Amino acid sequence: AGKGKGQERNPLSLERTKGSEILFGVAPCWLALAQARRALFRLFLKEPRGGSGRPLRAELALQAAARGVPVLRVPGRALDTLCRGRPHQGVCLEAAPLPFKSLRDAEEPQQGDGESGSRQLLWLVLEHIQDPMNLGALLRSAYFLGVDRVVATHSNSCPLTPIVSKASAGAVEVFDVYSTDDLQGFLKAKTEEGWEVVGTVSRPEDVEDVPVISCSEFQWDKPVIVVIGSEGEGLSPETQRCCRRVLSIPPGRALHPGIDSLNVSVAAGILLHSICSQKRRHGD
Repeated sequence: AGKGKGQERNPLSLERTKGSEILFGVAPCWLALAQARRALFRLFLKEPRGGSGRPLRAELALQAAARGVPVLRVPGRALDTLCRGRPHQGVCLEAAPLPFKSLRDAEEPQQGDGESGSRQLLWLVLEHIQDPMNLGALLRSAYFLGVDRVVATHSNSCPLTPIVSKASAGAVEVFDVYSTDDLQGFLKAKTEEGWEVVGTVSRPEDVEDVPVISCSEFQWDKPVIVVIGSEGEGLSPETQRCCRRVLSIPPGRALHPGIDSLNVSVAAGILLHSICSQKRRHGD
């Protein structure tokens, strides 16, 4: 009897599919359903008050039904419990995790890019980004600005969690993210293929043996890989040594000690925009 009462109190005590996770928010759930790049198990929608739900949720329900995904309408507090109080906007989706893609699987078709005269390719490499909000924001900017590929280090990096998907506004659902377990080997191989590898730094005085230039001075004349380092630590010395140049963002004032750097995802957005604006100029 006790078990039955518990089930009435919590309609979500239905067993979760093993290994599943809960996506939350309209954009991640909408795009995960639209792309169907991962296994989808159940869509949870907030029960409408007064009998009429939001049109967007009705659209989500139709999309789920078209994919054969069961739709459950539940109270808002049940959604709060499902996504642990995060901003779900009345929508949660139970789905399989989204893995990184293997760089080994993807490398073959791209081999000729460096030599084929396609000088405007831009890849973003992330070394040890651990905060899911930063990773999501980085992916959102990379997708928006036209980065061709994102590669993350496999170790000491945040996985592609639901928080990452929400922070990316669902970009992670449509934009492949690759991983490598040998970052320096990867960067050296791309350099030999004719790519330019550029690092990033918040404090130019920390860099040894590699030229540091302002992002506004960077001239783009070959395929480029921009490498972003971890929050707080920046690029590892081994990775920095793989970079031909290091880009910095000049500050707009004399900085107070302790407030002398940018958030990593904001810095990446500025650097990528600086480079991508050249891409548009060259294309004219």
